Amino acid sequence: MKNNNIDAENFAGYRKMEGVDDKLGTAFPIMVMYPTDTPEKEEKIGPYSLEVAKNAQPQEKVFPLVILSHGTGGTPLVYRTLARHLARNGFIVAMPEHPYNNVKDNHLENSIELLECRPGNITQTIDCLANDRNFKSFVNFDDIALIGHSMGGYTAMAAIGGVPATLPWETDDQIPKVIDVEVEERVKKVILLAPALGWFRSEGALDRINLPILLITGEKDEITPPFHGEFLLKGVKNPENIEHKMIENAGHFSFLSPFPKEMKSSSFPPSQDPEGFDRTLFQQHLEADVLHFLVN
Repeated sequence: MKNNNIDAENFAGYRKMEGVDDKLGTAFPIMVMYPTDTPEKEEKIGPYSLEVAKNAQPQEKVFPLVILSHGTGGTPLVYRTLARHLARNGFIVAMPEHPYNNVKDNHLENSIELLECRPGNITQTIDCLANDRNFKSFVNFDDIALIGHSMGGYTAMAAIGGVPATLPWETDDQIPKVIDVEVEERVKKVILLAPALGWFRSEGALDRINLPILLITGEKDEITPPFHGEFLLKGVKNPENIEHKMIENAGHFSFLSPFPKEMKSSSFPPSQDPEGFDRTLFQQHLEADVLHFLVN
């Protein structure tokens, strides 16, 4: 993915769109950050304050597209600093809020229906941008990457051709059921952050995967421990396509943007890291690693 429009002096625009999940029959929000010439100012987005140019006009160029898929019960806003960094460096970043598997409504968690529908949100998000008057002229649809954290890792692998099968607790008879997912052929690169990949444990589940992948895992991750990464490393036919980084002392939520002081609490696990881990410093390294992978 070569990007000839990188300019660290870009400002990050922010706009909210709406996609449609045809299978679930519902609309879902898509948060988009993108390069703009309009100066940023502090905006309140959800519970967070962020320096962005809200509803600004995109720069008059064509930019690569990155789709970012959040974890189960999550929100795109917890990746706000990574998305803004990419926007400032010449990428349009679209972040769907997965229907019925987000912080506001999570009733599809651990369901077959979720496994079937989540990957489709990637295609629906790309199509939404392709039909949107604000963005369709500024996106290079031949240059699309996909970032997935946790359950977003499942989403990414299923979307690009992985063949998932249910886990024992997801069916009444505990017999694995293969999930039928339509492959999104437009994705050219994938970044997996502490991915949940147990659905691809079956032999041959990853035979069709043949894209460059950056896999970043946390040494102290107790939610998606390192063996999830092993499903990928041992399951693909071309492991040389995978760059793997294990982050020393990182936990599962270390990949999220740092939370404001008032939200940090031991009763709120996403705000917590293993003792001695500096999330703010790590985010700077993460932003650099992700950007480097995307532009090379």
